[in-house]
Amino acid sequence: MRILVVEDNITLLYSIKELLSSSFTVDVASDGEEGLFLALQNIYDAIILDVMLPGMDGFQIIQELRKENIKTPVLFLTAKDALEDRVRGLDYGADDYLVKPFQAPELEARLRALLRRSGSLTTKQTLCYKGIELHGREKEITIDGQPVKLTLKQYDLLEFFIQNKGSILTKEQIFDRIWGIDSDTSVGVVEVFTHHLRKKLEPYGYDKDIQTVRGIGYMLGD
Repeated sequence: MRILVVEDNITLLYSIKELLSSSFTVDVASDGEEGLFLALQNIYDAIILDVMLPGMDGFQIIQELRKENIKTPVLFLTAKDALEDRVRGLDYGADDYLVKPFQAPELEARLRALLRRSGSLTTKQTLCYKGIELHGREKEITIDGQPVKLTLKQYDLLEFFIQNKGSILTKEQIFDRIWGIDSDTSVGVVEVFTHHLRKKLEPYGYDKDIQTVRGIGYMLGD
């Protein structure tokens, strides 16, 4: 799973990244414009968003995201604790609000709660699709109860498909999510890994569930 953290306090930004990196892939931004650019890629499972940011504030960012129909769960992280600020953030489409200073376990718990509510995470960090189960803590997969060996990138690719089942994913979205915007490989790697993933799923009859959308990308059928 991929999390975006937008926070202008560099010490806090990288403390949060270090805290979450054992469980998630974490991207960071330290100003509003960079944060909005990354968030608009629509490749994140959740966004931790500071309100007071240089360039544009968190309220502006979430308004832009919701205007683009990007429904990524947002946890506002801010020193502003006035009731009207909390209400404003929630009215703009935030999913939760955590006031600084905070304790690390509370941040982790609130983030897990957001992911559970959005369907990205179960209480056991298990993601299911028909007879497929992905076990997030162990990065293991079973199909109809049988363990299946996937590479880490194949696992991440299947996880992204399942999280977005029924939705068309462009090759660029998949590339940015799995390999990262700054990767030195090319978007063509998406076709290669999707081909190999289908081969791994073929013995179980799930290869055809990953549908090619010609000229755009792929979609996992409902």
